[in-house]
Amino acid sequence: MSPIPGSGLAKGLAVTLRTMTRKSVTAQYPDVQPELPPRTRGVIGLFEENCTVCMLCARECPDWCIYIDSHKETVPAAAPGGRERSRNVLDRFAIDFSLCMYCGICIEVCPFDALFWSPEFEYAETDIRDLTHERDKLREWMWTVPAPPALDAAAEEPKEVAAARKAADKLAAARAKETEAPGDGAPNTGGPNTDAPGDGTRGEGTPDGPASPGGGAA
Repeated sequence: MSPIPGSGLAKGLAVTLRTMTRKSVTAQYPDVQPELPPRTRGVIGLFEENCTVCMLCARECPDWCIYIDSHKETVPAAAPGGRERSRNVLDRFAIDFSLCMYCGICIEVCPFDALFWSPEFEYAETDIRDLTHERDKLREWMWTVPAPPALDAAAEEPKEVAAARKAADKLAAARAKETEAPGDGAPNTGGPNTDAPGDGTRGEGTPDGPASPGGGAA
């Protein structure tokens, strides 16, 4: 069936008329900040204490916009006769947001939770070189990272928390056992035989030697 001539125009005018009768709503930005969802991908924050310079984020980044420099330091042995160890020390951690595609791969692959999403998006610059955020600026974004959502009340306790709780309980039990250990000088009244030595009796009160004459022994 062929369409009625002018039906498309009528439908378009109907949409226009419905829109004209509605009250317009204008977002008063920047005076009124928008309510963003907690998982908004605005900018990336760096929690430097968790970074081990494993380079996973830089290697997995599809845009190669993460720059990391580090050096090795020798850590002395913790105990006499132990072996010295080396550790990586972070010198530079920078992200070029002019190249970043906000895919979030770097955050997902980080094994030590050193990178986080922040909903902040107001970091436009007039110079493209200023969009490369160094470690100090990335650390400042951590103050804008929202707190993680609360766990389900019926959820299983994380393995890390369970292991830490078990270790803490074991340490508390060991300390309590040390405080309750004997050695305060109190007399020992326990044991099956409480008779003093040399009193001429045994455990059942029987004579220690042969019966004396006239003692009435059978």
